[in-house]
Amino acid sequence: MNPIRTVVAPTDLSALARHAVVRASLLAAELGARLSLQHVVNAGALDTLRHLLDADAAGLHDKLLAEVRGEVEVLAAEMHRRHGVTPELHLAVGGVLGEIVGHAEAIDADLLVMGARGAGFMRELLIGSTTERVLRKSVRPMLVVKQIAHEPYRRVLVPVDFSARALEALEFAQRVAPQAEFVLLHAFEVPFEGKLRYAGVEENTLSSLRVNARREAGAQMNELVARAGLDENRVRRIVVHGEATTQILEQEQEQDCDLIVIGKRGHGLLGEMLLGSVTKHVLARSTADVLVCDRKPD
Repeated sequence: MNPIRTVVAPTDLSALARHAVVRASLLAAELGARLSLQHVVNAGALDTLRHLLDADAAGLHDKLLAEVRGEVEVLAAEMHRRHGVTPELHLAVGGVLGEIVGHAEAIDADLLVMGARGAGFMRELLIGSTTERVLRKSVRPMLVVKQIAHEPYRRVLVPVDFSARALEALEFAQRVAPQAEFVLLHAFEVPFEGKLRYAGVEENTLSSLRVNARREAGAQMNELVARAGLDENRVRRIVVHGEATTQILEQEQEQDCDLIVIGKRGHGLLGEMLLGSVTKHVLARSTADVLVCDRKPD
């Protein structure tokens, strides 16, 4: 597996975004990666502010950029002092979404790290809450940070469906959390179980179908572990009957996981344009950080 070499942490300098910067710094220190600390001044909002204040355009622009650069430099210095990393600073004026996605592409970022929630209205003038839009637009893996980071990830929950993308997500998760324990979860439902029950199929027959599905999933789980090269001493396997989102959120709590790894894309006609429904629900309702994987361009 190729190592993670470059991490980008866009920040709006709010307390919530700070959690993401701390996690990005911890990761960069642990992995020996380059860290790019990015802040975008929203050009459209800046124009609106100039109009509202009726201020000298050049003077306001320079003053605001100087103030923002000072804040970013203070944050970078603190990350160096606390975690031993020296972030590269990237300050830009423009469209927030385009600048973040474009910068990640320009430096060939292996990972984007952003906070789960945006800041309030006044910070919207500077960068805005863009995490979901970046998730939809960028093809780079993104770590969505919800918790205050104190240590490397301890236990990682990886829901799997045994597809090629599940293997890719698991391999990438090992790059992000090389020392963590992995909990592999497969939640299954018997196809058309509700309709079969409604049609009068006996419960014993349905139970037998579930047993067979569980057995097959167990065999596929073992194969996945072998293909991913996981250390047997650092892996748990869970195969459970039930709806995927419910089981992911339950196992996150029961297994005390601090990171969930999940695929980005939904299936269907618009699958390449939308976040999958399970992904959206996990992002909204989980308490752990969420690593959303997508296939990075070669």
